[in-house]
This record gives sequence, structure tokens and C-alpha cells, in this order.
Amino acid sequence: MTPLQPASLQFSAEGIPFSAEYGDVYHSASGALAQAEHVFLAGNGLPARWQDRDRFVIVETGFGLGNNFLATWQAWRTDPQACERLHFISVEKHPFAATDLASGLAGSGAPAELAGQLCARWPLPLPGMHRIEFESGRVVLSLIFGEAAEALQQIAARADAIFLDGFSPAKNPQMWSDGVFRALAALSDSSTTLATWSVSSAVREGLARAGFVVEKAQGFSGKREMLRGQYRGARPRPTLPTERHVLVIGAGLAGSAIAERLAARGFTVDILEAQEDIAQGASGNLAGAFRPLPSKDDNLLARITRAGFFYGLQHLASLRRQGHEVLWEACGVLHLARSADQERKQQAVCETLDFPREYLDWVTAAEATLKAGHTASFGGWWFARAGWIQPRSLVAANLAAGGERIRLRAGLSVTSLRREGKQWQALAADGSVLAEAPQVVLANAHDVRRLAEADWLPLRAARGQVSHLPMAQLAPLGVVVCGQGYITPGIGGHAALGASFVVDDFDLALREDEHAENLAKLGRMLPGMAGELQGSELEGRVSLRPVSLDRLPMVGQLPAVTTGEGFNLDTLPRADGLWMLTGFGARGLVWSSLCGELLAARMCGEPLPIEAELAEAMDPARFVIRPPARLAFGTE
Repeated sequence: MTPLQPASLQFSAEGIPFSAEYGDVYHSASGALAQAEHVFLAGNGLPARWQDRDRFVIVETGFGLGNNFLATWQAWRTDPQACERLHFISVEKHPFAATDLASGLAGSGAPAELAGQLCARWPLPLPGMHRIEFESGRVVLSLIFGEAAEALQQIAARADAIFLDGFSPAKNPQMWSDGVFRALAALSDSSTTLATWSVSSAVREGLARAGFVVEKAQGFSGKREMLRGQYRGARPRPTLPTERHVLVIGAGLAGSAIAERLAARGFTVDILEAQEDIAQGASGNLAGAFRPLPSKDDNLLARITRAGFFYGLQHLASLRRQGHEVLWEACGVLHLARSADQERKQQAVCETLDFPREYLDWVTAAEATLKAGHTASFGGWWFARAGWIQPRSLVAANLAAGGERIRLRAGLSVTSLRREGKQWQALAADGSVLAEAPQVVLANAHDVRRLAEADWLPLRAARGQVSHLPMAQLAPLGVVVCGQGYITPGIGGHAALGASFVVDDFDLALREDEHAENLAKLGRMLPGMAGELQGSELEGRVSLRPVSLDRLPMVGQLPAVTTGEGFNLDTLPRADGLWMLTGFGARGLVWSSLCGELLAARMCGEPLPIEAELAEAMDPARFVIRPPARLAFGTE
């Protein structure tokens, strides 16, 4: 992969933000906001077209300094008839650093309050999609950093309006290529409109080849003309569920995540939990590591954990703003190598990816020792923004954020599901109906296979024992350390050290040999830290984690068939109203928030919060389309 090259903020002689690389200005000298209002808003019939609608989706081809977004947000904010939810999706090959973004916006005329909010939540320059929510989730900005033609193909959405922007075709022809126009056409239907300031014949002809009908209109300021257009083609448009009522099975990280995301969209959510309280499975552990997992080739696992990590940070901040505190700390995470050879490999990952050091850095054994306060056997990765989370507190905060829209009923075990008319019914052992709703989400870990009657699903339970080390017998630890297992700083007088991994072992009793195994892992990471502690002296906790064959989550609608011959993920028949959210393994803390948002977006027909290929990699139907040749789960 090619690392992102951030933009360098410069100014023209007239004081307009300028790109030396492309030799062009970022906006008209007559005013960025006025240009956005005339060309892109009025050119797409806005704000009138979004009025009294549930949602409206805008796709933009060049974010730049974000003036078009800020003008759109301002127009939405001042319109009493504005749509309930505004999605603004934009691509940018060369994102600014947050400080340069703030400087560039300072003289643009952008609304200071909105510009301040944007800069405060501006993501690091990392490839992929970054979803940022404003106005309590009613304004959703989805930024994709990367080449426009490639990034547009990764958008899973149906556009209502397109802002075709960027440096001039003469300066940046790639932004105005047939590949970009075809990708925009793929996001369009017969109601999709388009506007741009360029009237170049090459642009007009390229848009026409892609299926857009365009016409010239009055241009902005000194520019005589601009273009308006509309796509001419019939495609299905996602629709919202008519009844906003969903049944969720399970009240752990997965169940609480989807419940909170649906409640934020106005759904009533009934949660049935078999245990007498929330977070009684793996979600009830003392604490766990919250961090991504990079790879030299930036593979699917690396990209999904990165997306989950940053969306998780956004979600934690959102819960805090709402007054729902989560017990967690961004203390930093050390991921230590296991050998000198792995040290070299980890260092090569950092050099190849060339990611910002605020996200991923390499530290030597000596530097790791200073950060941990204990002798580290080897160097490793340092994640400065990562840390630990107490999962039960996250579950509780999710449920509290949903308020009266989330109705929890604990101590009710669901024996089976039944489709009755347009309702899914959850049945007790005696056949009585515990609850019903038009849609049901199975978020009950490995038990999804039983309730969904999906024996084909390669999902297993893995026993994991966490050891609780008394901090009174340990020297203080200020960071999370992982690599061979993990250990957290002290929480409530104990450090969490884990965890064993035994597939299809359902015994929940503590085992001395697994305590000893955890202590041995700690000894290899931080020699001597455990001192004289013995497995026989320790307390701990055992839980079962749902593990998928490919170690990726399972997020989506269940298939209605068990063979995928002749189908792809788009055409495969699905079970009406039956969804699942599971397979987090040991990564529930980094995946649950993002996966809850992904599933909620799918259920509501909204733009997805991640690239299409990542969403497809988590679709449970992947195992029907491409049945696994073997079912060996190995070790975590």
C-alpha cells in the first residue's frame, strides 16, 4: 500500500488556500461559503429537496478544507424543515493535518462554531473511512482518505445529491476521469442530482457517457457558467423499516451496541437476556485491552480493527458527552515482540505503513521498559491512544444512552424462534411467547447457531480464563502490555491477566493450570513481574467467547439458503428480518461499537460506516458463498 501524503497548507498572493502540488486554489476568491451555496447547494435544489425527509445522502468528490460540508451543515441547521438525518460522504486523497485545517478555515468565512467542531474531531491521516457524528448523530460525516476512483467504489450508499468538486480538470485530471464518473453513476438512481462549477467539454462528455444528463446554468461570481445534472437510470433505493421495533437476544457488548445504535435512530428495542443481569459472558470480565492490530500488508483484520478502534473512540466520547461514563483509560498499549526476529518484523510493519506515530510507533526494549516500569524482554509496537476498558461499564452506558427506548428483560431464556406472519417470536421452553417484533437481532454469542438453526455457521465457543493479580503484590503498572496474552493496570486492586483459549470447552470452573499458563505468558513479556505468585493463589474469571473460523465478526442478515451456488452476496436470498451480531472473539471491545453501527445502518438502509469490502468480509453469508474447506479453529 502507498502511504497517504497529507496536504501542505499554503496561500496564494490573494490569501486563498493554495495547493502547490496541483497549482490551484481550494476555493473561489469570492468566498468559499458563497460558492458552496450557489454551486453545490442551489445547484442540487437544496435545501428544498431534503425538507421533511427522514434522511438525505450527499456524496462529494473532494473534501479539501471542508467548506462545502460546513456550508451544507449550516444550511441544514438553520432549516426548520430539514431532514431528520443528513449523511455527507466525501473522499480526499491529501487530507490536511488538524492544525492546518483550522488555519485554512480561519479566513474562509466558515461558521466558526461548526469549523471548531470539525477540527476537534478531525481524524488522523490514515487510509480508509472515518465516520464522525455531529448534532447528536443527526449530521453524519463519512470521510474516505484515498484515491477518488478507488474510494468511491468502496461507498455502500445511494446518493441523493453529488457535489463534483476538486482542483481543475487541467490540474488534476484523475478527479474528473471516466472511472470517477462511473463510480458516481453506480451510487446513483433516477432521483440523483449533480452539480459542479466546471463546464469543461471533457467533463460534460464524461458525465454523459456515465449516464448523467447535464445542462449549463448561471455560474458563481465571475464565472459565467456551471453544470447541473441528473442520473438517468433505474435502481432500487433502500427503504426504512415501516415499524421501528426490534427484538435483541443478548445483553452483552454486542446486544447493547446494536440496541444503542437502533435507539439513537428512534427504534424501540426489547432485549431478552438469559442471565439475571447484563454482561454475564465475556462482557463481564474485569477489563480488557482496547487497541488495533496492524499488519505489513494492511489486511482485512488490520483495517477492521483500525476502523473499530477509531469508531470506538468516537463512541466513548459521545457517551461521555451524554453523561454516560465508561470505566476506561487511554493509558497506552505496548504490544511486545516475542523474539528478536519478530522485533524486526514489527519494526518493518511500522516502516512500511508509515502511519502517524500518534497511532502506531515502534519502541525498543529499553523504551518499552521505561513505559511499562518493568523490564521488557523485547521491543514492540506502541499505541499511544489505546488503553483498557471495563466491558460491563460500556454495556451499562450503551443501555443507559438508549433511555426508555431500550427495554431490558433479564432472566428469560429463549428456547427457539418462530416466524408468525410479519413478526418474529421468541419462545420459552413451554412454547409461550416471551416477546415479538418484526425484526430480531441474535447477539447471544456462540448460541446464535442454535437459535438461528444454522449448523453450517463456522462459529464456536472458546473458553477463556482471566487471572486477577493482586496489585498489593505487584509493582505499579501504568500501561496495558500484550503480545503473549495481556495484562492491564490495576483496576479495583487487581490487574487482569489473560487469557487462555480452549475451543469447545464449556466448563466455567477456574483451573490452576490455566492460571499458571497466564503467569508464564506474563513472565515472557515482563520477566519477574509476577514475583512469587502461584496459580493456586489467584482468583479469576472464566467466560466463553464466540469465535469465527476466519477470526472476523459476523455482522448482517442471515441467509435463507445454505448453498451459495449461483449467487453472490448481493443476490443471495436472506431470512426476512433475521440478523446476527457475533464472532468478536477476544476483540469485543474494539469491534462492538463499530459493528453495532454497521448493523444498524444495514437494517435501516443507510450508508455504511466502513468500506464495502470490509462490510462484505463480515457478512455471515460469506460462509455460504465460499464454504470453508476445513473447520480447524486453532488457537487465538
